[in-house]
Amino acid sequence: MGEPSQTHKAERGENMAKKQQAMVSAAWDIRTSFQSLVALLIAILVVAAIYLRQTNEQLFESGTTLSGGSLTSRCNLFSGKWVYDNESYPLYKERECTFMSDQLACEKFGRKDLNYRFWRWQPHQCDLPRFNATALLERLRNKRLVFVGDSLNRNQWISMVCLVDSAIPPAFKSMHNNGSINIFKATEYNATIEFYWSPLLVESNSDDPVNHRVPNRIVRVQAIEKHARHWTDADILIFNTYLWWRRRQMNVLWGSFENPEDGIYKAVMLPRVYEMALQTWAQWLEVHVNRNTTQLFFISMSPTHQRADRWGGIQGENCYSETEPVSKEGYVGDGASPRMMRAVDSVLGELKTRGLNVHMMNITQLSDYRKEGHPSIYRKHWETITEEQLSNPKNYSDCIHWCLPGVPDVWNELLYAYILQL
Repeated sequence: MGEPSQTHKAERGENMAKKQQAMVSAAWDIRTSFQSLVALLIAILVVAAIYLRQTNEQLFESGTTLSGGSLTSRCNLFSGKWVYDNESYPLYKERECTFMSDQLACEKFGRKDLNYRFWRWQPHQCDLPRFNATALLERLRNKRLVFVGDSLNRNQWISMVCLVDSAIPPAFKSMHNNGSINIFKATEYNATIEFYWSPLLVESNSDDPVNHRVPNRIVRVQAIEKHARHWTDADILIFNTYLWWRRRQMNVLWGSFENPEDGIYKAVMLPRVYEMALQTWAQWLEVHVNRNTTQLFFISMSPTHQRADRWGGIQGENCYSETEPVSKEGYVGDGASPRMMRAVDSVLGELKTRGLNVHMMNITQLSDYRKEGHPSIYRKHWETITEEQLSNPKNYSDCIHWCLPGVPDVWNELLYAYILQL
């Protein structure tokens, strides 16, 4: 065969050029696709990192998983179960707590079944740190820890005092009462653990710490400074308010209690009046709290156990004679109001968007299991018990407050877990 013609050579060259161009184009497409894939992977990693950070923040708000006092992972501390533990619990003895309240000293007032002292809260997939009074007192050195609220917060305050009491020699601790404020002082640490009586947080006609049995409750939903001036320089503030709001409506006063005849009164329905008071409280925090140094907590509503039929008991009975917790996980009684809990969540959420973080301590569900943890009839009663009441003890049973040692000690263990990490 002869040599290719010039035309054939040109065509072959043109074909080779096209193949080279196609190869270059394919290589460029591969490179472009690879770069796009890399960019996509980077974008996915960035989104994942943001998601994980936000998820971790949310998990920390619901609970911190701790083991031995160190942060090891994260979980919801408030989701778990009660475990009977008569080796590690109770964390103190009722008779050895110097400042135990007769309202909560169930053993002293005749309770024979004492198993309520031996239940430990076990979160799912994590452990609470063992309460260490000395470690807490070191965290509180030169600080004020103040509980503010009603008798349930006082219940928790007395629990906290009892938890640290045995770690402090008698000469280095004291208790002082001044009207609405009760101050336990650990002098060696220059630390105080205080309780301030303010059952509705805002000003009300129920503010006297002794003479406060007022059926016709009146609140000044826009007035809080009378109380709040006593908390201004606290380092750790633990609030609660619920029990005194349990009614269909509340009378609101626009005016002052000094000149009540000049005021304007209006009945406001729940939960709206509750929301109004919480907004006033939130506004005070936003203006007065040092966000860099003050730690803020809100204790969710402590459930009552007034209706035994809710946990499978006899209709018409209550916590009287109960000796075991509710065993069904997820049990929800009727002693707490979901509407009011949502109101708290909403206010705390608004505060967070404005840069102020209040940690919600959701003790409602875990406490709901503990129908046997109340004083029932085993406490000091401030009123004379009538013969009629004595013939039917459930009629004067206290199914609201909690025996000590008992459930509020776990509330403080949860609080302690947070304080360790903040």
